[in-house]
Amino acid sequence: VLVRVDFNSPVDPESKKVLDDARIRAHGETTIKELAEKGAKVVILAHQGRKGDPDFIPLKQHAEILSKVLGRPVKYVDDVFGEKAKDAIRSLKSGETLVLENVRTYAAETKEGTPEEHAKTELVKNLAPLANLFVNDAFAAAHRAHVSIIGFTAVLPSAAGRIMERELKSLSKVLESPEKPCVFILGGAKADDSLEISKYVLNNRIADFVLTGGVVGHVFLAAKGFNLGKPNTDFLEKKELMGLVPGIKELMQKFPDKIKTPKDLAVEANGKRKEISVEELPIDYPIFDVGTKTFEGYAKVIRSAKSIVVSGPMGVFESSEFIFGTKRIFEAIANSKAFSLAGGGHTIAALQEFGLSNKISYVSTAGGALIEFLMGKKLPGVVALEKAAARKT
Repeated sequence: VLVRVDFNSPVDPESKKVLDDARIRAHGETTIKELAEKGAKVVILAHQGRKGDPDFIPLKQHAEILSKVLGRPVKYVDDVFGEKAKDAIRSLKSGETLVLENVRTYAAETKEGTPEEHAKTELVKNLAPLANLFVNDAFAAAHRAHVSIIGFTAVLPSAAGRIMERELKSLSKVLESPEKPCVFILGGAKADDSLEISKYVLNNRIADFVLTGGVVGHVFLAAKGFNLGKPNTDFLEKKELMGLVPGIKELMQKFPDKIKTPKDLAVEANGKRKEISVEELPIDYPIFDVGTKTFEGYAKVIRSAKSIVVSGPMGVFESSEFIFGTKRIFEAIANSKAFSLAGGGHTIAALQEFGLSNKISYVSTAGGALIEFLMGKKLPGVVALEKAAARKT
């Protein structure tokens, strides 16, 4: 069984050590373990980093981590589809697991294309004849129409892995028929997706409220006509986020009561936290968090919710002076009786730091794929599996 997983993990740029094994553990404890225990010869395809980036490293460490997770030896070969890789696959015994080299060492891997086009690549032509089944468990990479994500679905019986299944079921729960009221909480520094997500979930009557914080909150306040002050406006311009303002304005006019923006903010004044009301803007200090009144207003909305999606912290939670907004809002979500879904690297890091991960109904390991799904986009990896399933029936 050929299994495409997402082992892409944070790597120390100096020592090249994998810093967080959450994704490897997630795939190992579910899909890989289940296949191996059922006697499959499991061949793992995965990527790590991008060519030229400091985290672009071989998968030897990943195989060693997986071996600890499974509690049995895991083989590794520094080849993707050459003779070395094919010999290693052929010599596998029932229940054994083999990790192939970082699939992105193959230059054509990241070219976008259709499953049928990708089926003609060397990667698929060399590996597909050795496999009986292709399993895509890499939801976090499913938004990419890359060779190893969709190429095998054109020529092999294909299935979704357990992580893929879990992600799709949980996401469908909040996007297809969420229990109402449904609240989306958008924060963090990646504000460029916030308009698309808000538009999709409000226009399609998925969300009843959208609460904004972090840099997302700043852009939405700017769209409301607030002048945030030079350091904050400069930051938004540098990140090319001011272009979102006209679209946000339009959305706010259409849904005036459904989009909530901060009522007060915390700035860094002489190295200390200082809370100001939005009426006191503009300010010459950088904004690093939401304030107490904002938390109280948002907590009220959260308490009445039946479904909650959260992506992104409320501020610079890494600093003890500005941990307040993120910690209190995330605690309110954890203590609510709603079905809660959280995603994004910083969101997961914050939940872990506060010890709240196990109080969230579902924590998504995906980044870009989650965002595209929340924007209502079709993910190539998922579409390819659906086509393969339709062909089989």
